This record gives sequence, C-alpha cells and structure tokens, in this order.
Amino acid sequence: MTTGTKTSLPELTIRGIILGGVITLLFTAANVYLGLKVGLTFATSIPAAVISMAILRLIGGSNILENNIVQTIASAAGTLAAIIFVLPGLIMVGWWQGFPYWTTVAVCAIGGILGVMYSVPLRRALVTGSDLPYPEGVAAAEVLKVGAGTEAGAEENAKGLRAILFGALGAAGFSLLAAMKLVVAELTTAFRVGAGASGASTSLGMALIGVGHLVGLTVGIAMLVGMLTSWAVLVPMLTWGQVPAGADVAALVGDTFRNQVRFIGAGAMGVAAIWTLLKILGPIAAGIRSAMAAAEARRAGGVLDLTERDLPIGIIGGVILASLLPIAGLLWMFSAGTPIADHAGGIIAGTLVYVLLVGAIIAAVCGYMAGLIGASNSPVSGVGILAVLGAAVLLALLYGTGGDPETSAALVAYALFTTAIVFSIATISNDNLQDLKTGQLVGATPWKQQIALILGVIFGSLVIAPVLDLLNTTMTFEGAPNAKEGALAAPQAALISALAKGVLGGDIRWDLIGYGALIGVAVIAIDELLGRFTANRRRLPPLAVGMGIYLPMALTLLIPIGALIGKLYENWAKRQANPELAERLGVLAATGLIVGESLFGVTFAGLVYLTDSDAPLAVVGPAFEGTAMWLGPLLFVATIFGLYRLTRKMARG
Repeated sequence: MTTGTKTSLPELTIRGIILGGVITLLFTAANVYLGLKVGLTFATSIPAAVISMAILRLIGGSNILENNIVQTIASAAGTLAAIIFVLPGLIMVGWWQGFPYWTTVAVCAIGGILGVMYSVPLRRALVTGSDLPYPEGVAAAEVLKVGAGTEAGAEENAKGLRAILFGALGAAGFSLLAAMKLVVAELTTAFRVGAGASGASTSLGMALIGVGHLVGLTVGIAMLVGMLTSWAVLVPMLTWGQVPAGADVAALVGDTFRNQVRFIGAGAMGVAAIWTLLKILGPIAAGIRSAMAAAEARRAGGVLDLTERDLPIGIIGGVILASLLPIAGLLWMFSAGTPIADHAGGIIAGTLVYVLLVGAIIAAVCGYMAGLIGASNSPVSGVGILAVLGAAVLLALLYGTGGDPETSAALVAYALFTTAIVFSIATISNDNLQDLKTGQLVGATPWKQQIALILGVIFGSLVIAPVLDLLNTTMTFEGAPNAKEGALAAPQAALISALAKGVLGGDIRWDLIGYGALIGVAVIAIDELLGRFTANRRRLPPLAVGMGIYLPMALTLLIPIGALIGKLYENWAKRQANPELAERLGVLAATGLIVGESLFGVTFAGLVYLTDSDAPLAVVGPAFEGTAMWLGPLLFVATIFGLYRLTRKMARG
C-alpha cells in the first residue's frame, strides 16, 4: 500500500467540462459521418488535447491534468460514434424510418455509462498490469507533456495546431473539389479473371491516408492481406464459371462480395475475437481481484495513491444493477405493439442477462485490441458481429425462427436493438483505456477521468441522433428502402443486419461463416508463429485481416498506403534533431486529414438537406467527367505530398 499523495493542480473543472463537451459534439459528428462512409472511426484524444491546450492557454491558468480531462471527455466522440455500426441497420431492414431522438440518446447514454463501469477493473488488468503499447494513449500523453507550462512547449503546441490545420484544410479542400465535380471521388473497375471475375477500386479519401498513418504498418499489412484474400482469391473463386458472355461483370462482382465474401470475413473476425478474449481472461480476473482488494483496503483505513484511485467497486456494481431497469424499459417499449409483445417478459429477461454478460466480455476484447493496435482501427466492429449472432441465436432459442414475415421482421429488429445496447457498452472500452493510459503517464486521478468520460458519453449521446437523421434524410444508407444513388455504405450496419436476418430467417450461410472461421484460425496460427519465431516479433493482427476481407476495396486500399507513408515519415523523423516532435507532427497532420474530410462531409450533408439537391455545389456537368477522372488522382497525390513536405519543414524548425 502506498501513501496517499496530494496535488494542487485542478483536474475536473467547469471550464474543462464545457470545452470537452464542445469538442465532443464536433468530433462526434465527424466520426458518425466517417464511420458510415468508410466503416472506420478515429481516436479524438490527440487533437482534443492540442485544441484544449491552445484554448486554455489563452484563457490562462491551465495545467496538464485539466487538459487531460478535456481530452478524456472528448474521447467519447471516437467511442460512442461506433454505435453507427448497428443502429442504421434498423433503417436498412425497414423497421425505422428515422432515429427516435430520446430512444437513441437513451441507448447510447445507458450503454456508454455501463461501459465506463465495466472498464474500471479493466484498467488494472489491461493498463497498469500489462505491457500493451496503447499507441494513441502514449501519444496523447506526450502531447500533453510537451505543451505543459514552458515556452518551448507552447511553440511546439503551436506547430501541432498548424499541422492539424494544414491537414484538415488539404482534406476539406479536396473534398470540396469533389463536391464541385471538378475531381472524381472514387475510381473503380471490374474485370474477368479466367472463368471468374474480380474488381479494383479506391476512394480518393484523404481520411484513409490519415487512418493508415495512425494504425501503423503492422495493421496496414494485415488489412492488405485481408483485401488480397478477398479480391484476388475469394471473389474470383466464387464467381468462377458464372460469367457468361455479355454479363454485367461489375454487378456480379458486387453481388458476390456483398452476399458471400462479407460473411466469410464475419467468420474470420468472430474467431479472432474469441481468441483475443481467451488470451486476456487471466489478466481480467486479476484486475477484478485487485479492484476488490483496493476497496477492502479503503474500508480498513488504508490510503491509495491518487493514480490508483478508481470509482469504488461498490458503486460500480450498484450502477450496473440499477441499469437493468431502464434497459428493460427500452426493450419493453421497443417490442410493444409487435408480434413478439405477448412473449416480451421472457424475452426481455433473457436479453438482460445477455446484455450484462456479453457486454462485459466484448468490452474486455475491445479494450485489449485498443491497447494492442489503437482505437482508430475500431476493432469493435468485429466483436459486434459476434454480438448480433449471439442476440439472434438467443431469440431463436427463446421464440423460434421463421414464421410469417411480420414476426420475422420484428425478431430481426429486436436483435439489432439488443445489439445496439451491447455495442454501446462495449465500445467505451475501446477508447476509455487509451485515456486511462494517458492519465497514468501524466499522473491523473483515474476516478476523475471515469467521471469525465461519463460526461463525455452524455454529451456525445445528445448529438448522435440528429446527425444520423440528417445523413439518413440527405444521403441515405445502401440497402435501405429509401436508398439513393451514392448512398452511404454503412458497411458494418449492413453486414450486422444481414446476419440477424439470416439467423432468424433460417437461411444464413453458415458454410460461408465456417470458411471464414477456418481462415481466421489460419491467420491466428500465422500470427502466433510470427510473434514467437521472428526476430522483431512481427505480427499479423487477425481482426485487421478479417476487416480487410469484409470491407470493400474502395475503403481499404489507401489504408496500407497511408501506413507505408506513415512508416517512411517515421523513419525520416528518427533521424531529425528532435525526433519526438517530428513524429508527433506527423501524427497530428494525419489526424488533420481525418478531421478535415469528416467535418466537410457533415457540412455537405447539411447543404444537401437545406437545398434538397444531391449535388448542391456542382459547377460542371457530366461532360467534365473525363477530365475529373485524371485530375482527381493527380491533385490527390500532389496534396498528400505537399502536406508531408510541409510537415517535415515544420519539424526541421
């Protein structure tokens, strides 16, 4: 037992809460758009820390712990936005036409607060008691340390702000040109491969370059392996002999990918998630024992060091149990008036047990993956697949499958709604443990960070529903009854809703999921062999490989390229006089790419809504498409090159 320490530095301040809330609202909107477009969200801790230091320094009297609280609150943007991997499925299956505001807020808020509760014992297991790298948590801590209190720190912080601004302006500027139809936003083609077919495509999205830089080369290579498995092996194999003369090759390739390959990817990601959980059961149990021991020491009069003070385990258990009532109320209201209402009591009871147990399990998996490869890669989508399969199987056991279309639709919708609650619980650990790692490195008080994250959950919950409604009205979602041309892909929501329909309709392709599971087992074996026998302990993260299989090539091709660019930049940074500053500026420039494109996307959605036009900024017609086709890649490459060159210039001073 350590002696308690005191600090005169304020942490949880009113102005910090307000600033964190404003940043959360802004970045939540950006992450909702990015997730629906490309199936990935980005961690907001680093840009939030930089913005906080700049603003609070102008006000005066700020300190590193107060800035840490701001970034902790704002991190809820990256966390809760992942709910868009599930909720749009209710639109896609035709159950909802829009997003009921208070229902959506309640799902996000109750589940998110539960996620904070689950993550408290995980801090001891996966942060203080493990050697996981937490790349974004460590980076955020370094940013906070550099910007704390010195003139040199202020100068470096100003450079960091410029790096984010330049990246954001470059990405937003290119997105503006695409919206004006002066450059193309995507390149795609389909072609025959022997007796089969395949395709190649890429979105000219600078956010993807930024994502690749942040997740690193290991994850980039893993996603490239998954992408090649999908498009160089699975698609040609599954279309073999099915491409007659005169066939629409592009339509065949797209249909094969959506209805077959993605289920294989789901199987691979499911196996990877289970394997991850098995590997961390021991540390999680140890963390829970440690939290109980800390509570016992407090009751005996012991004093914990500030950096070891979590929310008391009694409060954790009480909040978890108290949450059962509002969750039951949400489920009851959702099922009221549907064909399953007569059996609602038993179904809801089973669902509550499922939410509590499975929420805890996948929270642990997400927390582990965030520590391993960072929150930006959003591995929660993989375990979300397991969650919806479990919810659908539970309903099949409690109620049955098949039946009339109305009953089947109600069961599918209920499974998706249940998964949304579980998903809200689990996603918080994907980012919360990054924040707690940052706090550990800067000497913060864990319980104050945990309170801050609860506030961030509430702030984020309030903005998700209107942004979802705006995007559903203006851009729509692929596969939904109201889908328009160029609708948002929402790839995880489409896959998760398809899985629910397959299980409860009795026609799910278990064979495809089984093939994916075999691929997942093979990747796990390769990953373990690499970790044990290669000189530098190279890895091939199985969840990243699975994501590469089931995401469209247009959304994955640039991520490995961004990872390669990031690696080359890091190698250059290590040779500089101030390598830490050079590397941080690269991270912040990549973050700017994500923020700029995402925020422009939300702004553009608002213009579409206000003007009732799909192309409100277009200044040229279809005749310019040929020029836009070559101009787009040229300007894209030039902008990326110019940004990194400018970042290197700033790093050299």
